[in-house]
Amino acid sequence: MSEHEAPTGQGAMYLRRVPEAVIAIEDPYAQDVRELLAGHLAYARAESPPEAVHALELEDLAERSVTFFTCRLDGRLLGVAALRELDPHHAEIKSMHTALPARGRGVARAMLAHLIHTARARGHERLSLETGSQEAFAPARALYIRAGFEPCDPFGSYAPSEHSVFMTRAL
Repeated sequence: MSEHEAPTGQGAMYLRRVPEAVIAIEDPYAQDVRELLAGHLAYARAESPPEAVHALELEDLAERSVTFFTCRLDGRLLGVAALRELDPHHAEIKSMHTALPARGRGVARAMLAHLIHTARARGHERLSLETGSQEAFAPARALYIRAGFEPCDPFGSYAPSEHSVFMTRAL
């Protein structure tokens, strides 16, 4: 699957109620994207202490090492996610967020499948992530476990924290 097509295979399977949705690389500065990301950051800040909020700011999502994806249906933004290259063999999932009206429709699972596929296609051997340890992040942790992620030690520049759960999977 190219990075600009409607999801096929595993990604399409997860878009239960929105099979014609399109996952594509997009500019994080688009107005509706900025609004969704502001909600994502507000949610992270409401659920985690300041030192434990690791969501990327808008300018960080536009860095060269980051590929930013959206999921849209008829132009309507359903979700976002980013893939950050840590090194040629290791990538990190960042800023996964589904719009509230699109939750429960398979958007997050489709985005995750797309990120896994993209990281594998780029030759990465490992894909990792950080998410919150609080109850509010339990659905995200369950999604990652179902996708084969396992708890791991902090990676990259992360430090151990009781507020963070670090997960990884081999590709």
